[in-house]
Amino acid sequence: MNLLGRVSVFPSLPERIRRFDELAHNMWWSWNPAAQELFKALSAELWEKVYHNPVKLLCEVSQERLDALAGDREFLKRYDEVLDLFDAYMQDEATWFGRTFPSHRGDVVAYFSAEFGLHESLPIYSGGLGILAGDHCKSASDLGLPFVGVGLLYNQGYFRQRLNVEGRQEAIYDKLNFNELPIQPARDLDGDEVIIGVELPGRRVFAKVWEVKVGRISLYLLDTDIERNSAEDRRFSAQLYGGDHDMRIAQEIILGIGGVRALRALGIAPAMWHMNEGHAAFLGLERARELVKAEGLTFYEAMEAVAANAVFTTHTPVPAGNDAFAFDMMEKFFRSFYQELRITREEFLAIARQDTMGGPALFSMTVLALRMSRRANGVSKLHGEVSRDIWKDLWQGVPVSEVPITHITNGIHTETWLAPEMAQLLDAYAPAWRDQVDALESWDAVSKIPDGEYWAARRTLKVKMIEEVRARLRAMRLRHGESPARIREVDTMLDPDALTIGFARRFATYKRATLLFRDLDRIKAILHKADRPVQFIFAGKSHPADEPGKKFIQAIYEYAQQEGLEDKIVIVEDYDMNLARFLVHGVDVWLNNPRRPLEASGTSGQKAALNGVLNFSVLDGWWCEGYNGQNGWSIGEERDYKDLEEQDDADSVSMYQTLEDQIVPLYYDRNAQGVPAAWIRHSKEAIRTLAPAYSTRRMVQDYSRELYVPAMEHGVKLAEDSFALARHLSHWKGMVRLNWHQIHLEASGPREQRLTVGEAVSLEARVRFGGLDPAHFVVEICQGREVDGTVKRFEVTPMKRAARVSEGVYAYEGRLHPNTGGSYSYGVRIRPAHPALMDDNEVGLVRWA
Repeated sequence: MNLLGRVSVFPSLPERIRRFDELAHNMWWSWNPAAQELFKALSAELWEKVYHNPVKLLCEVSQERLDALAGDREFLKRYDEVLDLFDAYMQDEATWFGRTFPSHRGDVVAYFSAEFGLHESLPIYSGGLGILAGDHCKSASDLGLPFVGVGLLYNQGYFRQRLNVEGRQEAIYDKLNFNELPIQPARDLDGDEVIIGVELPGRRVFAKVWEVKVGRISLYLLDTDIERNSAEDRRFSAQLYGGDHDMRIAQEIILGIGGVRALRALGIAPAMWHMNEGHAAFLGLERARELVKAEGLTFYEAMEAVAANAVFTTHTPVPAGNDAFAFDMMEKFFRSFYQELRITREEFLAIARQDTMGGPALFSMTVLALRMSRRANGVSKLHGEVSRDIWKDLWQGVPVSEVPITHITNGIHTETWLAPEMAQLLDAYAPAWRDQVDALESWDAVSKIPDGEYWAARRTLKVKMIEEVRARLRAMRLRHGESPARIREVDTMLDPDALTIGFARRFATYKRATLLFRDLDRIKAILHKADRPVQFIFAGKSHPADEPGKKFIQAIYEYAQQEGLEDKIVIVEDYDMNLARFLVHGVDVWLNNPRRPLEASGTSGQKAALNGVLNFSVLDGWWCEGYNGQNGWSIGEERDYKDLEEQDDADSVSMYQTLEDQIVPLYYDRNAQGVPAAWIRHSKEAIRTLAPAYSTRRMVQDYSRELYVPAMEHGVKLAEDSFALARHLSHWKGMVRLNWHQIHLEASGPREQRLTVGEAVSLEARVRFGGLDPAHFVVEICQGREVDGTVKRFEVTPMKRAARVSEGVYAYEGRLHPNTGGSYSYGVRIRPAHPALMDDNEVGLVRWA
């Protein structure tokens, strides 16, 4: 049988409930429980069958059911209440961003990401990067930012995971039906659908633009699966992180270059551009090409203008995890493009050159993003430090602490991840949280929740989680063809009264999913104390090409079959946002044991803490900042190891000891009412301290204050008067770089000297400038207190130009003035200085005496 296509036939919505379609096509419903319950009321059975997709629900529900509900007074009351909430949200003009930055109300932020995790019904995400992007969009909407997202619409999404009878991961790809998703074709100012084109080797590839409404903001997704493209080119938007290097670079060209062109076609002119990871870095080249063509700028002048209002967020704590392409591949895909930039092949490749140990240099997307932005950040305090160290060679001679990469710690969208049962408790006893999610004092009243009510809610969530896990285990065993007895066993798996610990995340090897099993005898003893049982739930996917990660999944599956572990360890397949909600709501403890310092941030533990789940984690990523000794537990020490076996031994022993001595006894310490009062104190402390600090509301406010608005304003300055300042700054940097070799610096000061606090040491320096203007440079004293033999951070004091010694030679003087006791190191340096620089070390030139 030859099938030409498929159509989706929707019932006709009665006029009284016609706005159901509008509601279904705005992802606002995904973080509003009342809206979700309204859709569920159409048909609870269908709601589960369509996996909580309201558009598909409206396709599947019967006309008779809709007609009946249109005359149901009680249902219509609920319908009106939800629409009142929706309209009030959409029409609210007194938003945080509008109040805080009234002059920037119309300045659009464009946020580019390879994946967006908004809801399980739109599966175009793989893990933490996408979930963060989705939460970022939701909070941008809540806060009233003029904001658009840009990504790709993968018609097969990310894979569904199946574990076979041997525990091996199998990737299942289903083609999505766009007619049944909460998306619609994007339209330009004339009301026409938008299709853009990008150049790939030997042809032009086209992409249709789709729109997802996320509250007040829009997310635009590019789709190459259209008839104008060849069968090969239609595959570019098929799978997230699928295919070979040619596929990857094509996807990133479509995202970065095509994304810019899509916004232009839509009539959107962003004032600020945010690259969420290096996948989108080609957008900087496209913006530069536009300026070279339209404004007559040189590439380097255009680069200044482009970088001024661009922000780059890096999420990867190891150099090998960053996308990089061979030079011959860049030549293949960008030959005509760099000619449009009016630069040579060598100049083009030098923009993002990354030298490798023992191998050929590569074109690094992270280096490109750093070069094409003036503001960059890691996603936790520790990750900011790690990122500065990784990329320090791009600013040679600059102390690591001064490398211009800051940090903004990740957060989560509170309303998305807070269980309704916990929200009801908070509404009753700490109602201020809804209006001031990020205010610490809003959460103080969590202590007022009676322990009995609190524990009852926590147990309800655990029971719900266990029911969901059992359903998934039952389905897996049925699919495996297991015996009726084995299937019946599932009904008694997981005791709701037992201490339950969850481990769910991407199965990358550095996350050490099998660390728990390093000493099998010891963990079995912990699990099997008759009066204090402990059980673990594991879940997570590994990238289909990550064989070591898939072996970790298989190892957990095999451990779960072992005698002594089979009733205490379970692994659940197909981890996604839906399963994640059950787990972060329902477990008692959230386990996280990455190999420090390789966890950039981690947000699953933030979701767990929001619901009163206690974190048990290595001091890595966000937990370095969040842990206060009372809101969870740490694994190991706050240190890094050179010997990985030593690290695994130390961390596993720490894990077992903490379980035995602290976590298990605390959980089973009950009062006369059978309630673990001490445990609840810690659980409430987790909510009180972590919920406000690790919300995307706080995070997006940080981005706005520290990065977005300053970038907008700097971009305007460099664009004024036909980009006069961009032209000048480019010329000035070129002049400084060309003549930097003429700079010669000498300094004099004590090599060793004993001081008393309050005393100072006079220092002198002499600089030979050659033909350069001294006004273009600053001479500085850098002093720093030594800790364990190294200086982590310098205090910088400018030296005063004292006299002209001779032609082109000047003397400088300054004072070294330590204000506390200890051992200090100091040095004298010179660097270029210009009032238009965004960062003191932007030029990347420094010379030390």
